[in-house]
Parts: sequence; structure tokens; C-alpha cells
Amino acid sequence: MKKNNRNILILSLLLLLTNNACAPKIENGYTKERGFEGNISLSGAFALYPLVVLWSEEFKKEHPHVRFNISAGGAGKGIADALTGMVDIGLISRDLHPQEIAKGAFPIHVAKDAVICTINAENPNYTLLKERGLTHAELKNIFINKKYKTWNEIDARFSKDPVIVYTRADAAGAAETWANFFKSKQEDLKGVGIFGDPGIAQAIKDDKNAIGFNNINYVYDLKTKKVMDKIDVLPIDLNTDGHISENEDFYSTIDDLTDAVSNNHYPSPPARDLSFITKGKPDNLLVKEFISFVLKKKSQSYLLENGYVPLTESLINKELIKL
Repeated sequence: MKKNNRNILILSLLLLLTNNACAPKIENGYTKERGFEGNISLSGAFALYPLVVLWSEEFKKEHPHVRFNISAGGAGKGIADALTGMVDIGLISRDLHPQEIAKGAFPIHVAKDAVICTINAENPNYTLLKERGLTHAELKNIFINKKYKTWNEIDARFSKDPVIVYTRADAAGAAETWANFFKSKQEDLKGVGIFGDPGIAQAIKDDKNAIGFNNINYVYDLKTKKVMDKIDVLPIDLNTDGHISENEDFYSTIDDLTDAVSNNHYPSPPARDLSFITKGKPDNLLVKEFISFVLKKKSQSYLLENGYVPLTESLINKELIKL
């Protein structure tokens, strides 16, 4: 009986060794037998989240053995997660800081978009605000200097209702980019802190005296191409003449705005690059394949219809060379 048990054990070990020898070994997310397979984890900017979900679904059609884990939590979280190895790719919507580059942050630009100033569509001064806009100096006095307590302190024609300012509570690319428009940092922004792009958009919808800022995709309806209910874009009076002229009026549809970003009619910042970051130059074959996929013309072609601005061919080639 003992001899039979020993023989069974030996046979089981031989079968296990044989099976392991025959099983394809996954190295860097690729095997000859099954092609690309494995997991890709990404986290970070709310601005990039919807686009990355779209790209991942398209990538899986070509590589069905690949799985994705994608989460949005702000650009700051994406950078931290990538640099600590929590994720393969961080999603960022602002420029990297020198200390982040020193820690090994390696950026690949994948798209462009913009941060826009937003107000409640039932603001008591809505019509006049849309006609005159606000200048860079007036916006700085709202978001950085906290100069105005009521709307009529900006313009005597406005009502005496309070100016309620909303900003981001999380470390966010949108907030950093909006602050950079005033040559400031996110911590310099004044207002009620709200977590995430969806949160700040909802806060503005709920408060008729609100003013804040959002990524394009949380303000416009991608089906109608127009702004969503209860929220609208506050135009910037770029030439400071007290009136939104024809060449400053590019907010009616998402297509008009993305075209203005593409042609540099909308200022940068708050127009900005959207990027992937990895810790050091990526060497995993699966990760590199996904980044290369994102930079293909077909993948870039999805951007305009989803509220983003694609990279030019020269910029695509520049980013591919980095890989």
C-alpha cells in the first residue's frame, strides 16, 4: 500500500513537471502561442479616463487575452501610483514637476484638451457674462486674489449676488493647469474644494452663483455637441475690450472649442497636453504595444468625436521615437 502511494506521488510529480514544461512562459506580456496577454493597470487624471476606457476596449478587440484595470483619481494620484509601481501607467493632465522627473517619471504625450471656466446656466448675470466674458485679470482676481465678494464688484451692471468659487480638493491636473494660466500653483487657488471633475461640475449645476473650471468632457454632451443642462462655459475676453468678439466666440459646440484649441486660438494654458507616464522608459512589451496602439492614426482619430484634440503626425512620430 505504501509502495502504491509512493508510485502515485512520483507519477503526479512527473505530470506536474511535464505540464509546466509545456505551458507557454509569459515574458513581458507576450507569448508566441497566444500573442499579447496579461494585465495593464492605469490610474490618474479624470480628463484622460474616458479616452483610456475607449482605447482599452479597442485594444482588447485585437488582443483578447489582455485585461485592463483603470481608475480615475486625479493626476496627482496617477503620478504617485506610477512612481511607486502601483500601476503600469499614470494618467496626467499637467506638466511634470522637476522632482517627479528626478524620480524617474517618463512622459508620453497622447492627446490635447483644455480646461474651461464654467458657470451655472441660471446665473443672474448669465446674458451679460456671455456677452462680455471675463478678462484674464478679472479671473485671476476671482480664483487667486479672492478680490470680489459680489458679482457687481466686477462690473456695476452685474447683480449684488455673491460670487461662489469652486475649485478642486484633490491633486488635479485641471486645477494645476488652471492655476498655471495665472502663473500660480494649485494651492494658490481659492474657493470651496470639491473632489473630482464630476463633483465640481455638479456643484456648479447646483449653485446659480457658482463659478469654477472643468475639463471639456464634463461640460459638453458628446451626442449633441452642446453644453449639458444647468452648466455653461464662461468665455475669456482675450483682448480685454469688454466684449466677446467673433474670433473669441468658439464655445457654442465642442467641435468649435476643440478646433480653437488645435489652432491655438484658445490660450495654452489652460489648453494642455494629456500624457501617459511610466517609471523610467517602458520596457514591458505589452505596455509598449498599448502605448504604440494609442499613438496610431486610427486611435487618434477617435479623439475629436470624443472632445479631445489629436496629435499631429510630427508629434506622433516624436512620441514614438521615445519608445
